[in-house]
Amino acid sequence: MRSPRTFLNLTSHTWFWNLIRNDFQTGSINLEGCKRLLDKLKIKFRDDHLRHIYKKTTDKQPGEIITMEDFRAIYRALVHRPEFEELFKAYSTDGNILPDGQLLKFLAKEQFQTEANEITALEIIMKYEPVDEVREKRQLTFEGFIRYLNSDDCSIFKSQNRRVYQDMTQPLCDYFISSSHNTYLTGDQLVGASDLWGYTRALLKGCRCLEIDCWDGNNNEPIVYHGRTLTSRIPFRSVVHVIDKYAFKASDYPLVLSLENHCSPKQQEVMASCLKIILGDKLLSAPLGGEVEMAHLPSPEALKNKVLVKNKKVGTLEQSMLRMEEDYTGEAVEVSDSETDSEDEDMEDMPPSRSRSSAKRKADHRSSPSPQKKPKVRRRKIALALSDLVVYTKSQKFVSFEYSQQHQQCYENNSIKESHARRLAKVSAKQFVSHTTRFITRIYPRGARASSSNYNPQEFWNLGCQMVALNFQTPGTHMELQDGKFQDNGGCGYVLKPAFLRDPNTTFTPRNVGAHSRPMSLSIRLISGYQLPPSPMSKTNKADPTVQIEIFGVPEDQTRKRSSVVKSNALCPKWNETFCFNIQVPELAMIRFCVEDEVSLVNKDFLGQYTLPVTCLSTGYRNIPLISKEGTLLECASLFAHVWYY
Repeated sequence: MRSPRTFLNLTSHTWFWNLIRNDFQTGSINLEGCKRLLDKLKIKFRDDHLRHIYKKTTDKQPGEIITMEDFRAIYRALVHRPEFEELFKAYSTDGNILPDGQLLKFLAKEQFQTEANEITALEIIMKYEPVDEVREKRQLTFEGFIRYLNSDDCSIFKSQNRRVYQDMTQPLCDYFISSSHNTYLTGDQLVGASDLWGYTRALLKGCRCLEIDCWDGNNNEPIVYHGRTLTSRIPFRSVVHVIDKYAFKASDYPLVLSLENHCSPKQQEVMASCLKIILGDKLLSAPLGGEVEMAHLPSPEALKNKVLVKNKKVGTLEQSMLRMEEDYTGEAVEVSDSETDSEDEDMEDMPPSRSRSSAKRKADHRSSPSPQKKPKVRRRKIALALSDLVVYTKSQKFVSFEYSQQHQQCYENNSIKESHARRLAKVSAKQFVSHTTRFITRIYPRGARASSSNYNPQEFWNLGCQMVALNFQTPGTHMELQDGKFQDNGGCGYVLKPAFLRDPNTTFTPRNVGAHSRPMSLSIRLISGYQLPPSPMSKTNKADPTVQIEIFGVPEDQTRKRSSVVKSNALCPKWNETFCFNIQVPELAMIRFCVEDEVSLVNKDFLGQYTLPVTCLSTGYRNIPLISKEGTLLECASLFAHVWYY
């Protein structure tokens, strides 16, 4: 039984009754009316959970009328969580009110906000306390405390990391860059649809490197699709219009267009014209300040609101500058594949349906009477009009780390297939890391991923690879890592690499972190869940939730731990379990909270997840929002945990 004073604090404040009285006087309140009242009180709820509480609390059907007392009981069952009340009472002077001084103690002792002061406490009170007279006295009721704990101010993601806070004046190669592969696809890469929405979606998520596969189309209009497959086609011109509209909606920092260019010189000139006319001043077509000699790439800050073209380039920047005043329509230069990089440069990287079977290749090899001939060197013509739009992102075929160190310019970028990159990492990790301190390195999925599945991006971030390109249309753990990583630094699409991945003389490798280890001891007490999505297997609002906490990072840090299962409770499961992690390289580590319904001992259904960099963790009592499999926020669902580390 609650004491009368506590009861007064919980639900009988004037503000509460004033908000709902008129609704009960002017109409009959049933389940639908109850929903309207909760919306008025700014209380988020899942419809299935509310229906369950409505029936359990009032013992009435959705269409039946309820009283004010019924609604108060529904409100309390939905909003007043015991774990919150326990915290409130620990610092309240009388169980009803939390004065600003006590709130300050809570912030310092429980939230580890040692810099908090009276102004901090007052700002919280003014923002979250609903009762005017209490707010004027610089106090919090339990209602205000609930609103504070459920707010973004108590999110597990550090509030200061929600804005651009990193140094943005370093060379481009010093940043992880949010990158998309086959951006135009909304499904698989054999028969999936190509759609402009792919570019809109990626740009609104802060993606800063888009891929455009360009092929000759009818009427001298280039088209975009996954070549030599049954994927649908969209006009290149339309793609550029979408990019022009959305390029800098989510981020002001430079956008790279990675062209997979298969067009004839004539249609390459159309591409160049589209880019120049549609993008206008956004398009970077000459070096900043006319500088053609450079030791380092410019910074994201210097390239703000600029679109960069990543493509093959003929000659040097200086030669491009000298041609600026010339009319070279129709001019093209032939280059060999040894001078370029291309995602389809060998049969292994084509979709499986287009490649010859291994058995056929073996048969051909056995029947060949003569020694193997040297492979033919394919040659392609590059239109000067398109070539000259390439400034700081020239596509350069990767030969070897030694070759790059001796011959590659800072503005030349490499694209390396995931399987090749994995082999390089295994035998030459130190050189690989050193390479990425100097040159932008893009990793892309192998062609055998016909379903547009994704590889684990973490293994390539560990090496310092800047553009780790994923299929944004494909949900799953790997895309969740991508989304989580690029929440950091204000979601601007650029995250500054750790110092040991920016130093050309670094000794760091993922499997031998050496002196670069800065161990973190992390403790997470998983307290409870709230309004979790019910199991898709259940006809009620039930689930048997369990939480897996997983660390992604260098091999030494990879680990996962799982909570117990709470039976038949998706509304408010309680765990109160503590998990400890020792993380050697927190600068690269990601943490993922995944909530699942244990259907059986061997079968678990995904309910929601949240992934973020370990360096973005807030300490203290924190709410953990949950995201659906499709990548959308589950507005009502969350976990509640206490986080501590040193």
